[in-house]
Amino acid sequence: MSQMEKTLTAAVVQMSSTDDVAYNLEQARHWVTEAARAGATLVSLPEYFCWIGNDEAERVALAETPGDGPIQHALAQLARDTGTWLIGGTVPIRPAGAQAGTHAYNTSLLFDPTGECRARYDKIHLFSFSQGAEQHAEGDTMVGGDSVGTAYGPFGTLRLSVCYDLRFPELYRAGPVADVIAVPAAFTHTTGLAHWELLLRARAVENQAYVLASGQCGTHPNGWRTFGHSMIIGPWGEVLARHDDEPGFAIATLGSSVLDAVRERLPVHRHKRIATPSGVTTD
Repeated sequence: MSQMEKTLTAAVVQMSSTDDVAYNLEQARHWVTEAARAGATLVSLPEYFCWIGNDEAERVALAETPGDGPIQHALAQLARDTGTWLIGGTVPIRPAGAQAGTHAYNTSLLFDPTGECRARYDKIHLFSFSQGAEQHAEGDTMVGGDSVGTAYGPFGTLRLSVCYDLRFPELYRAGPVADVIAVPAAFTHTTGLAHWELLLRARAVENQAYVLASGQCGTHPNGWRTFGHSMIIGPWGEVLARHDDEPGFAIATLGSSVLDAVRERLPVHRHKRIATPSGVTTD
């Protein structure tokens, strides 16, 4: 970030989304508006904010054309109405080709205060989990992306990611260096209890970046139980703000001087090396 001091107030919204899109959009509007009233100018919604239901085929049916559709229009209008930079959780986006009717991208979109979409990231890593009766297989109805999501704005460099991506640190170390990492998520209660805060703080420390983690919470119509505990983490790994396990938001101020001080004190980005083991060729 610039040597000139910059501060920005960010909020992470926590929701317990249902299978009613209109209700979910209403709840998103309520919480983003409340966060903006509290001073936030960068707000993140959680993964799957617009729909969680019984039949994943319904999510595919909701998939929109990039840049068009009621969910995307609602997010753009919400950014305009609140004057915020809005990370729109995730939206199902229709892929091209043969998968258009059977799969969707799980896409995170960034809108600026004019409602313009400034960045798109299609979730790369698709969640799969099996423990007794608890089964998840995103790949059955989702198609993974293949490029890193990066945006620029008053927050410096923003790295977009989604939920399960959190377990793959290489995504966050890709250039350019991220100042803020966004992680809209729907972590299960099982995995969240074990790993959510641990992984978030690790990504903050490794990258010396702020982390904005907005989560789903509660029990959903399909029986999923999500972990909640949305939080904002500083570049030294400290939790600056957190929410517990009900809808709402957490809010904190991000400062460029804090970021610069951490990176000067412990210059890991300058020290980073990629070593090739002896006897291993790269061609």
